Amino acid sequence: MSPENNPPAGRNNWPKDWFGCCETLQSLRGVVGPLLIAVALLCLSSILSCNRKQGKTVVAYISQDQVYAEPFLNEFKRETGIRVRPIFDSEAVKTVAIANRLLAERARPQCDLYWGNEELRTRQLAAQDLFRKTNAWTTIGYRSRRLVINTNKLTLAGAPRSLLELTNPIWRGQVALAYPLFGTTSTHFLALRQQWGDDAWQNWCRALQANRPFLVDGNSVVVQFVSRGQARIGLTDSDDIAAAQREGAPVAALPLTAESLLIPNTIAVVRAAPHPAAAEQLYEFLQRHAIVDQLIAVHALEGAAQSEVTVPTLRPDWPRLLQDLAPASESLKRIFLR
Repeated sequence: MSPENNPPAGRNNWPKDWFGCCETLQSLRGVVGPLLIAVALLCLSSILSCNRKQGKTVVAYISQDQVYAEPFLNEFKRETGIRVRPIFDSEAVKTVAIANRLLAERARPQCDLYWGNEELRTRQLAAQDLFRKTNAWTTIGYRSRRLVINTNKLTLAGAPRSLLELTNPIWRGQVALAYPLFGTTSTHFLALRQQWGDDAWQNWCRALQANRPFLVDGNSVVVQFVSRGQARIGLTDSDDIAAAQREGAPVAALPLTAESLLIPNTIAVVRAAPHPAAAEQLYEFLQRHAIVDQLIAVHALEGAAQSEVTVPTLRPDWPRLLQDLAPASESLKRIFLR
């Protein structure tokens, strides 16, 4: 046989004619059957493995600041092997966007666990049956709503002692606060309405708006305004004040008063969660004393239990606050419309 007619070693020697192919397949039937079964089992094994990996996932919608939450989600994965897929909200519309997303998905839940940074929206969602029936949600730790001052621009002795004083002409154009339709600022304003009564509250809101405050996108921005001296006073959250102080900003928090609001974190398991077992594990994990202590250590929380606070603070009547939420929110929108 000439070299050109002799196929090189290792090349395909499969028969070129139809009958040759049939004979070859006939001779291999004892091998092909088991081989196909083996391939099918391998594919099935891959599918099951993929499903097991998917089962080791929990989806969490989170209003706690990402910089604080992520280390604990990573710690949870290291301990349990369960990966957390977090969806964080934005600073400008704290909590509200995630609450709306949960409501929109109620027919086909995509989220397993909700980690909120305040109580009002969690209670709203619970009232809408968004969470499971038993052991649905709980609170952990607390932060507080505080007045913060620029210590280069204002002394503690010269600072206002009451939120009512913020309408004084001396503070015209000197106060910063987050837009009060969202987040903890909204909750604080609604609690003040309950404390003072609607007429007195609306009068204060109008006088405050007339005093030309800086209405900014979020509590951290409030502290930035105060740190830079653009405002001498701000109304914000304790964790944002602590973060600015760690960076050396010239800011100080004023003491708690009867107009201050304590704001716990909340954790809830969504009704018909796609990964209920993993959601329960994360739910229990985030309630551990060690986790709360770590959140306090990084100033994401101010304390472990509201009962520790001896100063009288706002204590909302939550059912009544929820009942009055719509008209009160309309008043805020009308007064502070940007």
